[in-house]
Amino acid sequence: MSKILIIEDESSIRRVLVKILSEENDSYLVEEAEDGIMGMEKIKNSDYDLILCDIKMPKMDGVEVLEATKKIKPEIPIVMISGHGDMETAINTMRLGAFDYISKPPDLNRLLNTVRNALDKKQLVIENKILKKKVSKNYEMIGNSEPIHHIKDMIEKVAPTDARVLITGPNGTGKELVAHQLHEKSARAAAPLIEVNCAAIPSELIESELFGHVKGAFTSAIKDRAGKFEAADKGTIFLDEIGDMSLSAQAKVLRALQENMITRVGADKDIKVDVRVVAATNKDLKKEIAEGRFREDLYHRLAVILIKVPALNDRRDDIPLLIEHFAKKIADEQGSVAKNFSKEALLLLKEYDWTGNIRELRNVVERLIILGGATISENDIKLFASK
Repeated sequence: MSKILIIEDESSIRRVLVKILSEENDSYLVEEAEDGIMGMEKIKNSDYDLILCDIKMPKMDGVEVLEATKKIKPEIPIVMISGHGDMETAINTMRLGAFDYISKPPDLNRLLNTVRNALDKKQLVIENKILKKKVSKNYEMIGNSEPIHHIKDMIEKVAPTDARVLITGPNGTGKELVAHQLHEKSARAAAPLIEVNCAAIPSELIESELFGHVKGAFTSAIKDRAGKFEAADKGTIFLDEIGDMSLSAQAKVLRALQENMITRVGADKDIKVDVRVVAATNKDLKKEIAEGRFREDLYHRLAVILIKVPALNDRRDDIPLLIEHFAKKIADEQGSVAKNFSKEALLLLKEYDWTGNIRELRNVVERLIILGGATISENDIKLFASK
């Protein structure tokens, strides 16, 4: 059911629009408002999938309705209705965020096509929001410990800026969660977050992966190819395990950060990019610098903000919360009921030496859920946790 509001002071035009839309699709629920003030009251008190709004009206005109609606419910597409003398204003409303405009008297095909397109857009906005919530939930940071509260506070302060962030911490601690949160809470959230695992790409291919290449740049370069920096334009690039990047690639990343320019392998032309860089490493980069394996100037470019993710052994109070979270998530994935853990089992798991950090904890929880009893007991821990 699509809910549509018509704001129009001419009753004859309202009747025509209601008739056309109602006859077009019986799933359209059409409401009317005879002026802008009445329309705004309805918009404040109800949710609509589409608004058709006249431009010239007494009390409150269509431009004012458009601007007020965009402030409180920006996701609703608004189609402006223009008289012959309103065409310039109608075009200007597009700059203010109107979806489209139709002229009086409304052309049937033009009206219906515009309505269908606007409703499709609204549906896409809804689907994107749902998808984003799912993605956001997958990268939720679980925990109430002091170190996690500190990281969450840092994210809230840093995410809205374009400051570069270096995330440090042992393997399996969830550094990628911090990167995702920084992106999702930033003004770049609508653009891509491109992840690059620098340790997983052979050193001879890392430059092509990051910056792209042109046809013939090397034997297997059979066509031009954009790199990760171009793919992340207007968004964020997450350089995971940056401590494993070759020195030659580090030099090119440094140039990209200094000049916001990259050059594809084998090309002469520079390409301008607008990318926020977030990097992560499990290495001590200051030690790597001292031993000549990492550029000091790149380190200072990356480490504008430093966020250290603690080992699980340093935030043991979060372990019961993490176990509950993983138990529910695993149950959802397997289509089963989440199992409970006894107090004794939770105590044993809190005391365990988590050298593999959160990644190891999740694996242990999954193993216990599969092999353990209805309630995970102390005996289940002793039997299965360390296998």
